[in-house]
Amino acid sequence: MSTSTTRDTPVTTAQHPPVRGAEEHPEFADHPVRGRFNSAFFWFMDGYIDRHLRQRKSAVFADLPLRVVELGPGVGANLRYLPPGARLVAIEPNPHMHARLRRAARSHGVDVEIRDVVGERMDLPDASVDAVISSLVLCSVGDPVAVLAEVRRVLRPGGRFGFAEHVAARPGTPTRWVQRMLRRPWAWVFEGCSCERDLAGAIERAGFSRVDLDHYRIHSPFLPFNTHIAGTAIA
Repeated sequence: MSTSTTRDTPVTTAQHPPVRGAEEHPEFADHPVRGRFNSAFFWFMDGYIDRHLRQRKSAVFADLPLRVVELGPGVGANLRYLPPGARLVAIEPNPHMHARLRRAARSHGVDVEIRDVVGERMDLPDASVDAVISSLVLCSVGDPVAVLAEVRRVLRPGGRFGFAEHVAARPGTPTRWVQRMLRRPWAWVFEGCSCERDLAGAIERAGFSRVDLDHYRIHSPFLPFNTHIAGTAIA
């Protein structure tokens, strides 16, 4: 299912001091297992996840400029979609991801600049970038509304936010029941990830001038993860 919305809403400028990832999310630094587990898990599962999401990502991440900001790039799953010689500004508050991200960037020929800050408070100037991307990240941020406001703030007028995210299933469906039953252990293992967020609604309400997105389903044994959206939002 595809939806498209347009609106004419001025961007509200919000200046915040940057917050380092471990300050806002102490579990990244303090827990002895989870950060390392997720770094290894997403490195090991990279090919499997990409096979399920490649078609949508190829569309929403097409024709990116040479300088791209990515929210939560993790171990570098989206580097394959960047143009040759690209520079990636990586908003990655989980220090356990950094080493693998640097190695992946070298192998893809991408110049990466890792910023250990949270998406709610990016240390970037207003209207300073042409493209922001995210995949499987807005499920885990502390405040997705604040993150989307920051995306709008840092994008130049006409700049593009490309996203591919997993979302809550429709109420009353078996998948939604499983998402609800597993929400606590899932969030603990995957460092705050929520299976029950209405991210489509959040993006459509974030004040972008235009939003185009598709709802779709993948088929994997990770049932809470099977309902997705992908699309673009224009600042």
